[in-house]
Amino acid sequence: MSTNHESAGKKILKIWQKLDQKLMGRWLFKQIIANKIPYTGSIKADVQTLEPGKCEVLMKYRKSNTNHLNSIHALALSNLGEFTSGLAMMTGLPPTIRGIVTNINTDYLKKARGHLLAKAQVEIPDVTQAKTEHHIHAHIYDQGDDLVTTVTVKWLLSPQ
Repeated sequence: MSTNHESAGKKILKIWQKLDQKLMGRWLFKQIIANKIPYTGSIKADVQTLEPGKCEVLMKYRKSNTNHLNSIHALALSNLGEFTSGLAMMTGLPPTIRGIVTNINTDYLKKARGHLLAKAQVEIPDVTQAKTEHHIHAHIYDQGDDLVTTVTVKWLLSPQ
């Protein structure tokens, strides 16, 4: 009897690759994410690009993501950055490495309004010892391609 030694990130990537080019595939992928990660699903972000070490996620303007100043809420921005960087990291990790987020730092550079695009490019580290720290940056841009937020996520990585 064989066992499946595939990481959670690789499973997500396979689902994305199956659905990405299909009619309603991206919508279905978003529903799967919302079901598995309800808090992240609340911002209703759409994955645009996903490959090991790279992810781009679009968050269309929604009134439910705004604050009293009619800009995107600070925690929606943090959520978007953590989600984007997490997908980039998890899809690149080998099945022998486990990871957990231990810190999220969000720098708000400009009021975020309208549709936003988060981008994360990750260099997957060679993890040989327990509790290896790795920092990932997700950059969030507005429709004018202005950087509005940078989210830095600290991961603690260990061999299983």
